Amino acid sequence: MSDSTDTIFSKIIRKEIPADIVYEDDLALAFRDLNPQAPVHILIIPKQPIAKLADAESQDHALMGHLLLTVKRVAEQQGLTNGYRVVINTGEDGGQTVYHMHLHLLGGRSMSWPPG
Repeated sequence: MSDSTDTIFSKIIRKEIPADIVYEDDLALAFRDLNPQAPVHILIIPKQPIAKLADAESQDHALMGHLLLTVKRVAEQQGLTNGYRVVINTGEDGGQTVYHMHLHLLGGRSMSWPPG
């Protein structure tokens, strides 16, 4: 994915459209999902655009680790002490609708399995 690919998440990163941002650093941004599927539903996105997990390369390994540690940090900030779920939808069959990789942090209720 090139830097010129524009998604709603790119616009949120550039602060062109509003979002309820709960965390931000040089590499990642976390904000509340507009269509929450749990009491806590936060999206964590890399500021570097990667369309989907399947497009990540070996040179992205530090960023990928940073995203997971960001999930942990945000979960702690949100008080998710009983646990939470992290989901990455990848591609059409995986349910991905925005082609800027993002991690869903879901918590605040008991999660069932299988997820759907």
